[in-house]
Amino acid sequence: MSTVDMSAEPYTQPAPKPADQNVPSTSGWGNSAPLGLAAFAVTTFMLSMVNAKLIPAAITPAVFGVALMYGGIVQLIAGVIQFRTGNTYTGLLFSTFGAFWLSLFATAQFFLKDIPPLQAGHALGLFLYGFGIFTVWIWLASFRSNAVVVVALAGLAATLFVLGAGNYSGSGLTVETGGYMGLAVAALAAYLSCAELCEAAYKRPVLPLFPLAKH
Repeated sequence: MSTVDMSAEPYTQPAPKPADQNVPSTSGWGNSAPLGLAAFAVTTFMLSMVNAKLIPAAITPAVFGVALMYGGIVQLIAGVIQFRTGNTYTGLLFSTFGAFWLSLFATAQFFLKDIPPLQAGHALGLFLYGFGIFTVWIWLASFRSNAVVVVALAGLAATLFVLGAGNYSGSGLTVETGGYMGLAVAALAAYLSCAELCEAAYKRPVLPLFPLAKH
């Protein structure tokens, strides 16, 4: 008579796959922050050179070309990538300022001509005030990032308000002051871009950013 082998392990069904196994992996995406910061820095530098009267205003159309392609489209792409990789803060930051440059290009090239000349400065002032207000509230959410980001956003908000006031009142001196402030903001954005890029290249922090988040 045959016997049943009681030492054999009982049959078990294979464990079900995790519910999130089919979620696409984001590990193949690089950090787009250096790109977004570089796009902002370069475009801000060029326009600020014009506002500060360090180069002739006649070259402004070239600035708008960069505002469209680099400051606008490329920075917007960088923002979308940040959202895709789970970085809500930088996704909002880059997407909004990508839209800022695209809006500035569209306003200057297509819509400003439909505004009475005496009201053109008011229109640009309103535009700059609006994005200045946005910069204030994203600055309030920046205190868990690093000191350079906090200072850069504070400087950017101040720059937008000064440029807005200069355009609204028609004060060339105020716009010129805003131009110099913009150069400082562009330098901070370039520093942040370089710091992020160096960290990605060397796999360790190279340029200090002075993190503020407590671990």
